[in-house]
Amino acid sequence: MALRSALRIDPAASVERRESFADTFRAIDPFAPALPVGELSAQRGDGVFESLGVVDAHPQEVEPHLERLAHSAQLCDLPVPNLAQWREAIVTVAREAGRGENVMKLLLSRGVEGADAPTAWITLADAPDNTAARTDGVRVATLDRGYALDVPARAPWLLLGAKTLSYATNMAAIREAKRRGADDAVFVSSDGFVLEAPTASVVLRVGQRFVTPAPSVGILHGTTQVSLFAHLERRGFATDYATVSVAELADAEAAWLLSSVRLAAPVSAVDGRALPIDRAFSDELNAYLLSPRD
Repeated sequence: MALRSALRIDPAASVERRESFADTFRAIDPFAPALPVGELSAQRGDGVFESLGVVDAHPQEVEPHLERLAHSAQLCDLPVPNLAQWREAIVTVAREAGRGENVMKLLLSRGVEGADAPTAWITLADAPDNTAARTDGVRVATLDRGYALDVPARAPWLLLGAKTLSYATNMAAIREAKRRGADDAVFVSSDGFVLEAPTASVVLRVGQRFVTPAPSVGILHGTTQVSLFAHLERRGFATDYATVSVAELADAEAAWLLSSVRLAAPVSAVDGRALPIDRAFSDELNAYLLSPRD
């Protein structure tokens, strides 16, 4: 993704109210040095983030992303973000986006070690061309995430429901999936249940019912998945959060990986076993996901 712009934010206290936070923003060169060497986001991945799709200069699902940013910050004992300040910053950055698809990243870190002050910034970049994934689908390899389904409830310090900057494991999983001849990975629990993809939610279709793993098992509650379920319910389909076995994924009538930037990518194979692709329905899903969504 080619960076287009960046904005530093001087984080305001969550309770601060004012007409404008513009004086807390500073446009910076996205290709110039911007973070101190002691910044904990770079040293330890100690921070949280969100990625928003921006379509024709319209940031998608702003409120759900901000709510999840605040939730992740709470789980990581970071200062509660001032959501009014972040809303204004998002509007400011979105003005730099033109026609087509872009991706906006919201980043909040613990800051410089010893300084006791968070660091915050937003970047805007051109979105990659996801046409092939949306039409031809993606092959996935299931990878053991190394814990049973009940671990997130017993070990909240693992931060399994937070969207943290510590993405080394996620990227390693994608590389391993590619070594296995797939395009992406789907994490599964050690007791054989579907969790999520490294950067996406997993949705299955069984008849007129759409199912996704429950976020209570320590996975991110996907903003795109929530929006799509609301759309499907308006269309008369049933939706459900459930425990999904690996066998159910492999036997599904259809499945998709859902994310804010790639949108709905149909799964074409699971561990080398072909899965049907409903291209017309996938096109319909992506048409909805590319429409303005607030």
